[in-house]
Amino acid sequence: MTKPRSKKALFIGLPLALALSVGAGFAVWDIGFKDNPGYPVKVMQQAEELHEHMLSFDSHITITQNFGTTGNEVDKDGSDQFDLVKANRGRLSGAALTIFGWPEIWNGPNAPHKPTAGFVEEARNQQEIRYKIISGMVRDFPNQVGIAYTANDFRRLHGEGKFAIFISMLNAYPLGHDLSQLDLWTARGMRMFGFSYIGNNDWADSSRPLPFFNDSPDALDGLSDLGKQAVKRLNDLGVIIDVSQMSTKALEQVAQLSRTPLVASHSAPRAMVDIPRNLSDKEMQLIKNSGGVVQIVGFSQYLRPLTQGTQDKLNELRQRFDLPPLPNLAVALMPGDPIISAWSEQKFGEYAGQLYAILEEEPKASLKDLGDAIDYTVRKIGIDHVGISSDFNEGGGVKGWENVGEIRNVTAELLSRGYSEADIAKLWGGNFLRVWDQVEKSARPALASNREVAKP
Repeated sequence: MTKPRSKKALFIGLPLALALSVGAGFAVWDIGFKDNPGYPVKVMQQAEELHEHMLSFDSHITITQNFGTTGNEVDKDGSDQFDLVKANRGRLSGAALTIFGWPEIWNGPNAPHKPTAGFVEEARNQQEIRYKIISGMVRDFPNQVGIAYTANDFRRLHGEGKFAIFISMLNAYPLGHDLSQLDLWTARGMRMFGFSYIGNNDWADSSRPLPFFNDSPDALDGLSDLGKQAVKRLNDLGVIIDVSQMSTKALEQVAQLSRTPLVASHSAPRAMVDIPRNLSDKEMQLIKNSGGVVQIVGFSQYLRPLTQGTQDKLNELRQRFDLPPLPNLAVALMPGDPIISAWSEQKFGEYAGQLYAILEEEPKASLKDLGDAIDYTVRKIGIDHVGISSDFNEGGGVKGWENVGEIRNVTAELLSRGYSEADIAKLWGGNFLRVWDQVEKSARPALASNREVAKP
């Protein structure tokens, strides 16, 4: 006797349904637990779904100078924290890729070296290398990546499923005293400019003056005349001013002079770690008052104080070099004691090498630490003035967010803290794009119309 069709379907369908449900379970397991630092499956699924449609932006990633070479290919899942494979896996819409130059004190025989006239040329060479890397990415992978010259370009590229590159520049040092370099780089696509890095330059004081360079705190009392002219020029060109890394006085002067919103592209609150590199509540308020955004950075040592074990090792090192016990965390994170200006290059190199080796062993901060910093900043200046950045390839990364493929873990942390999807969209790029729109509109029409982009 033939079984009724419905019963036959039941007998066949039940094992099939069970098999499908088991398969679905494994899929959920994969989504929820692969590289998952411990969030509930539902939260991970929500984060995954959110990144399928949400625009997301990381405001500070450094391009290594060997990116795109054999073993560091753009389109392969390599050892760097950023490549197109990881960006696609994380559904990162785009990022500020930084054209960065710094005096190469470690190059050549008998390094390190105090700055020489050739350092500016070398720093410019670093800028050119990074610009050519970005240009090469766009040339070689036009279906995967493009440069966003406007905020609407960014939105368009996101809609096309392409990774959007936002070109930023960090450190005025390689520009010498040539203000027209700002026009040149703007014509080449630069849309955000940061005056400072480690060490003062002729434009602005750094939050991290370096005695080895004969720096002293507030040597310029903030901005030089050239730096003040640069603020106006950047406003006129429609370029966002990045105040991360600046001294407090320099940041205050930029806030006073700029007619456009400011961005701190990769910073953390000083309430987390009390160092000048982090932003005080007052500095964050100045950025908010400008209409700008503080992009909270996933950099362990800015999010959580050094453990006592690491501080003990550093104090042992300092004792061997006849330095007093750590007076603060600022000199724990870099060779910043004033006495170092009198040291020989050899002594400085030995001390700096051992200091950074100790810091390398410090346990990484967690996604919870990053979430605490975001929470604090949101409480202080509001959800409309906060964003997210990684500082990948330049020391950034916390447990659970160690490359661009893991951004959904940051979103899971935010969801776990009760942030709405709308607020998370603001943090992951909405606030930054609002600022970019405003800065574009504030550009002087004559300059804006003449900033013809030199297409890669």
